Amino acid sequence: MTRGAALLMVLGCAALSACGLQPMYAGGGQGAIARGLASIEVAPIEGRAGWLMRNALRDKLAPGGANAGGARYVLNVRLDEQLTGLGLLRDDTISRESFVLRARYQLVDTATGQTVLDSTSGSDAGIDVVSSEYAVIAAEQTARENLVGEVADRIVTNVALRMKALEQAAP
Repeated sequence: MTRGAALLMVLGCAALSACGLQPMYAGGGQGAIARGLASIEVAPIEGRAGWLMRNALRDKLAPGGANAGGARYVLNVRLDEQLTGLGLLRDDTISRESFVLRARYQLVDTATGQTVLDSTSGSDAGIDVVSSEYAVIAAEQTARENLVGEVADRIVTNVALRMKALEQAAP
């Protein structure tokens, strides 16, 4: 590395540190965002995917089951699953399926009853349909579990961003 490149890198790092950006999870598990996420109660969600989603959200919002002094917010989630046949063989049998999972979620402040976040998220997966019915059912279940994990990650990220905005807006 040349002296000029090293100097440019040092100046770039100095400029970046002065821009005001800070990590969302500053303070780790004791930071404001982590405490805010831990104060969210996830309302029951209907269906098998709902049970999986609620458990995934609870694990991601409050790792270890820690709750920061009661629920300040309630997260209401409604799921929509769609399994659609895509590929057709010559004998009119389906050879490929599309599994789509969509979630509409609302974060409600329990003190005021105000909805502070209303959003949607979703993901989809393709499934090969084979001659074994058991294999197809297992593939659909695995797809459901994977999609729930992906959508739960997106929900938690969006909720964390909203918590960050609420923290910055607080006096």
